[in-house]
Amino acid sequence: MIRTLAVSSDNQLLHDVPLAELDGPQIQWYWVDFDSPSDEEALLLRDHFHFHPLAIEDCFHLLQRPKMDHYGDMHFFVMHAIDPRTLEAEEVDVFLSSRFIVTFHKIGSREIEDAWSRISQQEALRKEGPIYALYLILDNHVDQYFPCVYQLEDQLDEIENVMEAESVDTLMRDMFEIRSKLLKLRRTIVPMRDLLYRVISTDRIEQLKEHLLFFTDIHDHLLKLSEMIDSNREITADIRDSYISLNANRMNTIMKTLTVITTIFMPLTFIAGLYGMNFVNMPELGWHWGYYAVLLIMLGIGIWMFAWFWRKGWFR
Repeated sequence: MIRTLAVSSDNQLLHDVPLAELDGPQIQWYWVDFDSPSDEEALLLRDHFHFHPLAIEDCFHLLQRPKMDHYGDMHFFVMHAIDPRTLEAEEVDVFLSSRFIVTFHKIGSREIEDAWSRISQQEALRKEGPIYALYLILDNHVDQYFPCVYQLEDQLDEIENVMEAESVDTLMRDMFEIRSKLLKLRRTIVPMRDLLYRVISTDRIEQLKEHLLFFTDIHDHLLKLSEMIDSNREITADIRDSYISLNANRMNTIMKTLTVITTIFMPLTFIAGLYGMNFVNMPELGWHWGYYAVLLIMLGIGIWMFAWFWRKGWFR
């Protein structure tokens, strides 16, 4: 689907203007949105707009890294949205000049829909031109990152609070899943941060000068997001180390218990084996109280060794 939005020289909004009429003198600037276009519609990037072949190729070959390219007075942007359910990146391509903005995306974009609605409804925003439409699109993309990061932060806090619970193994699986999601987010947010740094640093986009503060604000948000992700990844590493230490302590406790039991039963096993040989010439075997004496000796050895381990602090 292709839709058009045009702003006349007197700042009036014009919807569904045919592509052939968009370059008319009465049009101040316009926005063409390629929303899940068909193959025939996508070819208009080449046949009608005559964009650079490399930029068109990037539109057709998903998923490109976020970037900005300059082709004369036309500027090409690749940016990434995030599916909040899967955290997978979704590409949105933007062509910008002083007179138009063209957006191209294979999947419906709520961020573009919101920007489109705001431009349509607010006359003051239409006066700002296509550069402000670009700002709205970028700002909407970055705003949708925050809930994803905050949700993962809340899950990490929950894991930290129940580290001593019996379900720690299940929580560790959740923690590794969170770490994987953080990595997905980082793969999107860090390239977007680099893109915004290039945008605010360039002098190739003339209309950017009046709106530089807006784009700098987006860059600041991306810096904050990347720092939050790195901080949360460090937290997951700390939780993992705590889990390893907890498991090691549990294993040490188990080994200590087994060592005590084995050590106590070693002399008892020796005595039982010694008197279980059944040789004929064993004087103790004929003694009436021999059996009870051996049991008493074994009991005494067991109690003495248990008391010795207790004094050494093995049961604390």
